[in-house]
Amino acid sequence: MDRHEELLKLVGQHGSPLFIVEHDILRENYRTFKKHLPRVQCYYAVKANSQQEIVETLFEEGSSFDVASYNEFMQVYQYIKHFEKKEKKRFVWDKIIFSNTIKDQSTLAKIKQYKPLVTYDNNAELIKLKHHCDTAGLVLRLKVPDTGSQVEMASKFGAEPGDAQQLIQQAFDMGLKVEGISFHVGSQCTNFDNYTVALDIAATILNDARKKGFPLNLVDIGGGFPVPYEPGVPQFEKLATLLNSEFTRLFPNDIEILAEPGRFIVATTATLVAEIIGKARRDGKVFYHINDGVYHTFSGVIFAHWIPNFHAFKGGESEICAVVGPTCDSFDKISLSVELPWNLEVGDFLYTENIGAYSTASSTKFNGFDGAKIIHRSTK
Repeated sequence: MDRHEELLKLVGQHGSPLFIVEHDILRENYRTFKKHLPRVQCYYAVKANSQQEIVETLFEEGSSFDVASYNEFMQVYQYIKHFEKKEKKRFVWDKIIFSNTIKDQSTLAKIKQYKPLVTYDNNAELIKLKHHCDTAGLVLRLKVPDTGSQVEMASKFGAEPGDAQQLIQQAFDMGLKVEGISFHVGSQCTNFDNYTVALDIAATILNDARKKGFPLNLVDIGGGFPVPYEPGVPQFEKLATLLNSEFTRLFPNDIEILAEPGRFIVATTATLVAEIIGKARRDGKVFYHINDGVYHTFSGVIFAHWIPNFHAFKGGESEICAVVGPTCDSFDKISLSVELPWNLEVGDFLYTENIGAYSTASSTKFNGFDGAKIIHRSTK
């Protein structure tokens, strides 16, 4: 059975829109990351795709986790709640990081007992941490260049490097402990100079802090690892070679290196199959209306600036078409420039590949549409 037949058979069994997650690919992506960056502890960014089955597979693989909220924390915690108290605390300390630099007070109070690793980038956060979670290990997040990344981060997160030593000093003066430095070069980073510049900044601040007697011992390089959405995307293996070289040059062996890949781990794991529910020519262009859109699985087009791909199951002479969603909102246009056969009809299907990241994670129920049915497949 070829790939087209297999997808159509699954749609026949489950209906559409259908979101298909391949856990064999998920494991392969995780293992690829670990293979090429052996010094790096991999913290999967749960926000990229928070489906419980994905979290479970990565937990079984031995992954650590990057969480942004108490609910994401609990998604991981459920797998360790039967651990003995000492082992439970050790797991949270070693394998979970709260990478959101702003945490609400109730979340901090709830996680205080676990002595978690958390990020911060401002003085107000230090005051909150002192009052509500003074057991935490702190990681100072820096503002670094993110030029050319698909999603920028620097406008919302990160302390100015010039303020770093003061924020480290403040934390220790308040009786808190700073464990290290973090940064994020932006999601889907294809400009590898961002990493080299950020690592130089982090190394300078880390070394200066250690010279002053502050025992910082880790660097979190965030995410941004590129997914091969198209042939021109620089290879991850090339980036890994660069990073490994820079780690050796900049950081002694006692410095632990962390990373928070999300998109890299899950993007290529999923395929979406959607049905054409309407067809019209508007100003000379064929518009295919499908039963999924930007308020649902294609939300990444809006929130993550993702450029979608579409493929037809049927052949025919192609032209530039538009693919739009099912909602009663003119904003729900997925793409206005897709090359597809012009002769597709209502009831035919389109499929989209590499849609595993920032898709179902930000799907809504706008206009009463439930969104895609999700199925998980694995040979294990």
